[in-house]
Amino acid sequence: MPASLHRRMKRTSVRGYPVAVSILQQVQADTRVAMKAGERDKVGALRMIANALQQEAKAGDADDVAVLRRERKRRLEAAEAYRDGGSVDRADAEEAEARLIETYLPAEISDDELGQLVADAVAQSGAEGPQDMGKVMGAVMPKVDGRADGKRVSNAVRERLGA
Repeated sequence: MPASLHRRMKRTSVRGYPVAVSILQQVQADTRVAMKAGERDKVGALRMIANALQQEAKAGDADDVAVLRRERKRRLEAAEAYRDGGSVDRADAEEAEARLIETYLPAEISDDELGQLVADAVAQSGAEGPQDMGKVMGAVMPKVDGRADGKRVSNAVRERLGA
């Protein structure tokens, strides 16, 4: 199984045998559970997540982790805008949706591990300053494999190169 597909699958078991479940399938299953439990807000948020995943799959860009990160970022930006506008209730709802999306994302890479990946990439590429940031980013991002936001990686690289 390709690594990109493997990271989009969650392991579960059926009759004692491990089965890979896509993020979309997990979201749909969680939607059914939330519907049965009468959790209307959660059902709405899960349906929105499922819709975003389905739209990307139809468009041919089936990187579920990237879709979830983008949707999470949208919720956080909306929450900030609502807070600035004085609508605290709507901001809280957007933040709750962002937290729900986070549950489907892979665990974030630690700062220490990210620092080590950046240091290794700097050493391997021979980067000496800010002008070499692109080379280092190109080497680090595939190794991070969706476990850190590009902005976070960029900040770590910038700090390491003294920019």
